[in-house]
Amino acid sequence: MDTVDLELDRLISKRASQDLRPARDEREELWKESVRRYNARRQEENRLAWCDYFERLATCLRARAEEYDHRAQRLLEDQQIGEAR
Repeated sequence: MDTVDLELDRLISKRASQDLRPARDEREELWKESVRRYNARRQEENRLAWCDYFERLATCLRARAEEYDHRAQRLLEDQQIGEAR
């Protein structure tokens, strides 16, 4: 059992002595890539939100234009009826 304990202690010591964290340059590159991905995702979300906004705006404006066309048509019809009298 002592041999196993000694071997475990040796492995733990060896493992503890190694720096398992990425090097500073590697951490910085990982961070930069993370920021790039975040910014790209955020930009895409904003682009989609603006597309949705302009789609809704266009739909609303088309409905309003159709309403005004109907009103103008009724006014023309009323004017024609008035002139026919």
